[in-house]
Amino acid sequence: MQQVVLFARVSSTSDRQSYDRQVNDLNQLAATQNYHVAGIYAEKISGAKKNAERKELLNMIEFVNDNRIDKVLVTELSRLGRDTLQVLQTIEILNQNKISLYIQNYNIETLTPEKQINPMSQFLITILAEVARMERKTIENRLSSGYQNFRNAGGVVGRKVGFKKSEEAMKDQYPEEIKMLKKGYSFAHINQITSTNKNTLTKLKKLFID
Repeated sequence: MQQVVLFARVSSTSDRQSYDRQVNDLNQLAATQNYHVAGIYAEKISGAKKNAERKELLNMIEFVNDNRIDKVLVTELSRLGRDTLQVLQTIEILNQNKISLYIQNYNIETLTPEKQINPMSQFLITILAEVARMERKTIENRLSSGYQNFRNAGGVVGRKVGFKKSEEAMKDQYPEEIKMLKKGYSFAHINQITSTNKNTLTKLKKLFID
């Protein structure tokens, strides 16, 4: 019997939303496919948040990586998140660990029964990646233009001289990164999940691990 995990999410901006329907739908799906539900993870948070800010998502990723899980079930791709790059990072982590993502509304899986990349899902992921690239380029151009206009108008950018984040501020800002460092996760693995850069991780390790 295949081991699966259910993942649900609703936006934190609406109190009327509930992830109960998503969980019920996925439970019914698991029952019809004779899957064993090894875990259920649900969160109420904006899908635009970075992975590092989504504790339930991180807990789910950690659980499926540490246990013999075959699939993660979601009702639709947006339940995994609305930030394309963050979603692609999560899918890549699952792929690397031979864990298939089943997207109910598309009726598609990221991996084949042989644990290989599903060509159809790869096509979907390629489209998402291209959309993300275009969005990122647009944002970069806007930021660059705004930055230059600000400088041309005499604006001063950058941190104040002598500015340095306190240890407490670092601890509050990067709790999940610190947790993963303590568990022995590599910088590359943490970066995949949270997008936190190597320099920041090095500082965190010096402050809280070494």
